[in-house]
Amino acid sequence: MGVFRGLMSAKKIFQGRSMAASTPKGFLAVYVGESQMKRYIVPVSYLNQPSFRALLSQSEQEFGFDHPMGGLTIPCPEDTFITVTSQLH
Repeated sequence: MGVFRGLMSAKKIFQGRSMAASTPKGFLAVYVGESQMKRYIVPVSYLNQPSFRALLSQSEQEFGFDHPMGGLTIPCPEDTFITVTSQLH
C-alpha cells in the first residue's frame, strides 16, 4: 500500500503542471487512459515488476508504441493501472 500512496502523492505533486513538467530522478512519466490521458509519475523500479511489464506488453500488443503523447503510453482504463500499481512492492 505504501507504493500506492507514493504513486498518488506523485500524482498530486504533478497534477496541474504542464505535460512538459520535469520528472524526478528515479521516476518515469507514464500516460494512462483510453480517451483522455493522465500523466502519472512512477518509480523506474516498476519496470522490473512482472505485473507492470505484463501491462506494458499487453498495451504494446494491442496498440503498439506509436502514440501522440511522445512518452510511455498505456491506453488502459485508469482503474486497471491503479489496481496493478497498487499491488507492486
